[in-house]
Amino acid sequence: MNFTRFQEKDILKDFEPITLDQMNEVALMNRTDTKFVLSRKMFNEILPTLKDDYRSLEIQGTRMSSYSTQYFDTDKFGYYLDHHNQRSLRFKVRIRKYVESNLYFLEVKRKFKGRTDKKRIKVLDFEPVLTAGSKEYIEAVIGKEVNLESKLWNSFDRITLVNKKEKERLTLDMNLSFKSGDIEGDYEHIVIAELKQEDVNRNSLFFQLMKKNLVRPNGFSKYCVGAVTLNPDLKFNNFKSKLLLIDKLK
Repeated sequence: MNFTRFQEKDILKDFEPITLDQMNEVALMNRTDTKFVLSRKMFNEILPTLKDDYRSLEIQGTRMSSYSTQYFDTDKFGYYLDHHNQRSLRFKVRIRKYVESNLYFLEVKRKFKGRTDKKRIKVLDFEPVLTAGSKEYIEAVIGKEVNLESKLWNSFDRITLVNKKEKERLTLDMNLSFKSGDIEGDYEHIVIAELKQEDVNRNSLFFQLMKKNLVRPNGFSKYCVGAVTLNPDLKFNNFKSKLLLIDKLK
């Protein structure tokens, strides 16, 4: 059975809503992230079981928000390779558009020893070439001079759930597509679930559901998967298992 975003929106109508202002109380800019990759079919079977424990973020009447993202990297994909080579300290730089809100943020994510720290500022639009102000901000966060260029774009839809009792958010990304120049790719058959917590809590309802369904935690970087999908000459040995999983879930 093929699921559409309309069916998923119908399921979300049974969830208690939460506003963006209310969700900011659980911003979790410094946090632990646990990711899972599951099939769209399994996701639609699990989603209704979450309604008693999670509220659904609603923005301007919609429960499924659209995102577009522009990623930046060094000319030789240094940030991609840092992730591939499993460096304990690594960065990700992007401009993300929150489509329904028509807001753009320049975001710098710093990953160090399993924790994620995200800094961001508002910008006016995507930047084919980073402006002087954006470059200055990135270098202030990273702590050194960097020369970055636009590498790829992605778009996806996101459902955000907020635990009613715990300081925990759950993002569920689907309809994922990538583009770089004239090259495109998509993975619409998978859902990337990301559990955001102050510290890892394996007793979380969603964590337990994943365990019950034999879905193991699996780091999944949309940027890295997009980069290797659109640039097959990149080194990808350490990502082979993720690419095989994506194929298996078809």
